[in-house]
Amino acid sequence: MREGADEQVRQANMATLARAPGERLKALWSDAKLETEHKIVRGPETGLVTVRGRIGGGGSPFNVGEVTVTRATVKLAGGAVGHSYALGRDKEKSRIAALFDALWQDESLQPRLATEVIKPLARELEAADTQTKEQTAATRVDFFTMVRGED
Repeated sequence: MREGADEQVRQANMATLARAPGERLKALWSDAKLETEHKIVRGPETGLVTVRGRIGGGGSPFNVGEVTVTRATVKLAGGAVGHSYALGRDKEKSRIAALFDALWQDESLQPRLATEVIKPLARELEAADTQTKEQTAATRVDFFTMVRGED
């Protein structure tokens, strides 16, 4: 049971790292001073992924288009392997996200990474989402139909 919960936390962390702005992730990496010996297993490399959608969220799936994605895989000297996938072409962001993922697998580093990296990023992303929702709500227009008195 614990392993499944750990995987869910790791997936949530990877999602947070993927959504984070590249410059912010690079700054957090620099501030954390976690330089570690690692080997690049794959990438960072950039490619295209087809995005699928559904009309109304439940209709038949259709191809919306393609998006650029950068992925990386790193292996630490201790054997932990970290992965990352992120929208865009920022190869350094992808490498750093993979390093954070690999370091997360060391349980002794998890509290520090959670406090210094994951939680601050999650708060910033949530604040940005809230701001976007507020800006969108401010421009919302409600349409209504008036019924005329004649039938």
